[in-house]
Amino acid sequence: MNKSRPSQQKRQRERQRQERRTEKQAKRQEVAAQKANSPTRADGADPDLAGIQPGPQPLQDWQKGDEQSDKAGS
Repeated sequence: MNKSRPSQQKRQRERQRQERRTEKQAKRQEVAAQKANSPTRADGADPDLAGIQPGPQPLQDWQKGDEQSDKAGS
């Protein structure tokens, strides 16, 4: 017995898979180009963490007011 040919649906799925592969590859290349063109940090420090030291952090101004009202209420 001869095997039947792949159905039209299977061909369509394969085309969709191939399109997704090419889209993903293009997206990867775009991200790589953006990373290559983005400025690097000279000191290697994260700007979000600048000024933060390990250990307990001092209370913020809005937190200090709550603490004083808690002590007054006791």
